[in-house]
Amino acid sequence: MVYPDREAAGRALGTALEHLRATRPLVLGLPRGGVPVAAAVSAAIGGELDVLLVRKLGLPWQPELAMGALGESGLLVLNRDVVDHSRITAEAFDEVEQAERAELRRRQETLRVRDPIPLARRTVVIADDGMATGATVVAACRVANAQHPARLVVAMPVASPEAVRRVERECDELVCLWTPADLGGVGMAYSDFHQLEDDEVTALLR
Repeated sequence: MVYPDREAAGRALGTALEHLRATRPLVLGLPRGGVPVAAAVSAAIGGELDVLLVRKLGLPWQPELAMGALGESGLLVLNRDVVDHSRITAEAFDEVEQAERAELRRRQETLRVRDPIPLARRTVVIADDGMATGATVVAACRVANAQHPARLVVAMPVASPEAVRRVERECDELVCLWTPADLGGVGMAYSDFHQLEDDEVTALLR
């Protein structure tokens, strides 16, 4: 299975998410590649479209292992097990946090075209163009759950089995259309997997 592009993948996901139509879901795309997927899902099942700006706080020596995550409005979610077992110093943690806060601010200034839509008591769908390790999507789930949605759904066109196992513990429902055992990278699932520019993302969000 190879998708022509991210929009086509989002349309396919929309068919699989038809059962959510009546909830008027809030569909959140993870920038940048998840936004065209989320836009196509939202067009298919209705509801509202927004972007979820989140930054994973990876260990300095193992960036894929998240010791926490940052959301907008200063939200910090800690993965206490990783923090405790890694024995990271407060200074090293602060250095990672400050760097990721700066990148989060940059993305807010560039991609945030309106105030965030509140997640509380909504059916929320987090969409991306795929997940290899799932670490960023785990961080996104924790940031979203901290805002108390009624139901949290993760929707992916493609993911590794490892990522599915990791993420399904963080949400109420996970919908993934394709879980190849040998996923070398998300890009292999697309004919067109070009690097999106910021203006492509903001045009979809407007």
